Parts: sequence; structure tokens; C-alpha cells
Amino acid sequence: MAALRLLLSRSSLSSSSVALLSRGKNSYLGRGIWKYSTTAAIEEPIKPPVSVDHTQLLINGKFVDAASGKTFPTLDPRTGEVIAHVAEGDAEDVNLAVSAARKAFDEGPWPRLTAYERSRIMFRFADLVEKHNDEIAALETWDNGKPYEQSAKIEVPMFARLFRYYAGWADKIHGLTVPADGPYHVQTLHEPIGVAGQIIPWNFPLLMYAWKVGPALACGNTVVLKTAEQTPLSALFVSKLFHEAGLPAGVLNVVSGYGPTAGSALASHMDVDKVAFTGSTETGKIVLELAAKSNLKVVTLELGGKSPFIVCEDADVDKAVELAHFALFFNQGQCCCAGSRTFVHERVYDEFVEKAKARAVQRVVGDPFKNGIEQGPQVDSDQFEKILKYIRAGVDCGATLETGGERLGTKGYYIKPTVFSNVKDDMLIAKEEIFGPVQTILKYKDLDDVIRRANASQYGLAAGVFTQNIDTANTLTRALRVGTVWVNCFDTFDAAIPFGGYKMSGQGREKGVYSLKNYLQVKAVVTPLTNPAWL
Repeated sequence: MAALRLLLSRSSLSSSSVALLSRGKNSYLGRGIWKYSTTAAIEEPIKPPVSVDHTQLLINGKFVDAASGKTFPTLDPRTGEVIAHVAEGDAEDVNLAVSAARKAFDEGPWPRLTAYERSRIMFRFADLVEKHNDEIAALETWDNGKPYEQSAKIEVPMFARLFRYYAGWADKIHGLTVPADGPYHVQTLHEPIGVAGQIIPWNFPLLMYAWKVGPALACGNTVVLKTAEQTPLSALFVSKLFHEAGLPAGVLNVVSGYGPTAGSALASHMDVDKVAFTGSTETGKIVLELAAKSNLKVVTLELGGKSPFIVCEDADVDKAVELAHFALFFNQGQCCCAGSRTFVHERVYDEFVEKAKARAVQRVVGDPFKNGIEQGPQVDSDQFEKILKYIRAGVDCGATLETGGERLGTKGYYIKPTVFSNVKDDMLIAKEEIFGPVQTILKYKDLDDVIRRANASQYGLAAGVFTQNIDTANTLTRALRVGTVWVNCFDTFDAAIPFGGYKMSGQGREKGVYSLKNYLQVKAVVTPLTNPAWL
């Protein structure tokens, strides 16, 4: 890829109506698109141009059935029909995976390879990912429902970029020489932490895989990864490629299964040294409790959010509407950092609401394998019903439903892009994480008002600020209690930019140099010096 850095930003998505790249398997795409207000039903779904070849657990370098023999269905969110039956791992399988990871760490070559050799394997893996870009993207879209353009042109390339980023770090991890008050030589060693248990969500299966597996392996650890039961397919495919790149057996193990069984077993396992989790705040609390009650393993958490997107009174309203629309509706609204509380200054509020409504009506919804689609289906029936429940709560609370608010079509998990105005801070739709295509627009008076209200949330993951005034931007970026503030942009995710939250949005940071600390122990080594020439 020509660009040194891939940004998952508004500018990189503005070509959603442009034809897909014309290489390889992209040529199968149809051209029919429709806006949600003009069609009552989805056309017959396109057959994805990929086969499902890997549905077993990956343990100690081999694909194996679950010890129980059980499987579970993974569904096509466009139709609710079964794509494949996947091995259902539970505590017994987690034990086997952890044993393989432990042996690979204690006895195997991975932490004993030179850092350069580890980086070479990771670079080869990134090359293989690029070679199989279209197949990986098709699996991701088929299993998750996100637009193929997004998977193929943004997420798979970003996945490869992240692994190249961490491959570059592998041979640059080192300790320090520390001066002491006396005749001693003091050094610190940065050592791999051991076996890392990692639990990833369904909204960005590939990117969350990279955020966790990348730094863990670069630091010399071994991994047991539990995938989300809704979206297990892409992780199994790319993990096979990783072994083709030369990854030793047992270094990366993948267990598909459910949270209360496989996830719980991993978080509470006595031979796991560290656990990383991305998902809901409620589940994050359970993971933290299980880790504490077992062996007090180190935990990093990337959890929920209710991020404010603040449109200031000096804003170019047309540009603000477009960016706020992207901040909320991207990925079907299934983003932990979605700009789900749109605060608009009272001077421009009415104009903003009318234009936000018009933009939502124009949003192109349909089969995610078609050209130009902006929004596919929600991931599954549970998420679909949850979103509709919140929409009903918004209406019942007295918010104004400007557009949308109901199912689209009769098949699959499509929801009309929805906009609420006249939203109050105490309404459920303004307080709780909806995780869907529902924009809530609130009115504010001045900076003090919006700072107080934006911070009055249990979450603190991210925020957006749209202004032409640098003083206003500086005031807000320092006042908002969140882990990321995007100024006049949103969802800009570079491999080097750290990501994580304040308050109940989690603990620790992922991506960038900060993520390496999650997978390293610091050891101090002190040696006496005899007649040193200098101290």
C-alpha cells in the first residue's frame, strides 16, 4: 500500500459510492443499490465469493474438533440463515489451548527466537494477509454484515498494517541502565509476561485480533484467543495464514465458543498470566472479577462508551452534519466509540436537525456485498431487537423521532437509519449504549453547559469536537474526561495512536507503544561493582 499509514477516517470512507477495486474477486459485485425510504424489501442476497474452510478450534498448530464434539451455528445477518457450524469450545478445550500455549512459552522457540526472527514471521504474515485480502474481507462481511468495501479497502489493509507496525517494534523492546546511589550496576529487563488470554468482540473481529495478538506476539508471549460466537470465521482463516508464515505450534491458539463457558474458563484460568478483553462494561466487570479471584492476573479492558460529538456555534453546519453522521452510523452504529450523543449549539440546532434527518434518509442501506452500500444489517437478532427496544424507549420518553425507527425489509437484521431530536440527558437513549444506527441530538447553550453534560456519563471512551476556533478546541480537549478526542475528524485509527477509556470505559491502552506495556514485565537486576572507574 502506497500510504505509510492507513487511517480509518471520514476521508477514507467518503468514496463509498465509488466502484470497488477491480482486481481479483471484486468483479462479482452487483450494482443495484437503494435508499431505505424507497424500497420495502431486500433483494435476493448475493452469494459471497468465498468458501468456509476452517470451522474447528486451532490448538497447538492443528485444527481440531471441540472435546465435547459440540458445534454452534454462525449466521448470515442478511438472512438469519446458517453459514456454517463451528466447533464450540468450552473449559476442556481452553485447558488444552492454555497447556499448548504454556508449553510453547516455557519450552518452545518463540520467546527464544531473536526479536528480529519474530518480526520476520510477522512481516511474512502481513504479506499473506494482503495476498488473501478479498477472501478475508468476504468472510468478514458475510459473518458480520459490514459493507464489503469497508472490509476490503479499509479493515483488512489496516489489519496488515497493524501487524507490520508491531513487527517493527519486536526488535526495539529493551530495558534501561539505571544509576544507583552506590557501587552497583543496575539494569532493567523487559520480559514477556507469559501466556496471554484474549477475548475479542464481534463488531471488528479482525481489527481487535490485530490490536491484541500483534503486541502480545511482538513481545514474545504466547496467546489463547477466544473469538466472539457471532463472528468466528475470519480469525480462523487468518490464523491458518499465520502458521503458513512460520509461526511455531502452540504460540497462537484460537477457541471459538460462548462467554459463560469458554470466556469464563480463560479469564479464570490459573495458568494464564494476562487477560485482555474488549466488549461490554457489564462483561468487563465479570472478566476483572474472575481474573482477581483466580491468580490475580493482569487485565486490560476496552469497554463501552457513550461518546459526545460536540458541534460548536461557529461550525459549518453541512460539514458538521456529515461528520456527525459518520461518527454515529459507521459500522451500522456498532462502535464502542460511536458519537452517540450529538450535542449541537442552540444557535445552529434547528438547521442541524433538518439536515441530519435529510442525510439519514439518503443513507444507502442494503446487501453489504453490493457496490456503494453504506449500511448493512445488524450482527444478529439479539442486537437487532435491543436496538428496536431502545428506539421504542426514545419515543415513549418524549424524544422526537425525525426519521427511521423501524425494521427495513422483511428478511435479515436491517434497521432504518434513525434520528431523534429534542433528546434530554435523562432519557435512556442519551445514557445507555445503543450500539446501533440511532442518532440522538441534544441542544446546549455554552461551553460550560456542554462540558458538564458531556462528562456526566459513566463512560469516558472518546469524544468529537467540531469547531473553527482553536481556543474552543483547546478548552474542550482538556476538559473532556475521555481517552481520545477527535477535533474536526472522527474514528481516525492509526496503528500508532493509543486507544482506551476513562471511567467505566476500561483500563489500559491498546495500539501504539503504550500497548506493549500490557504484555511485558519489568525486572530490575542489581550487581555489585568492585572498584568501579565511575558511577
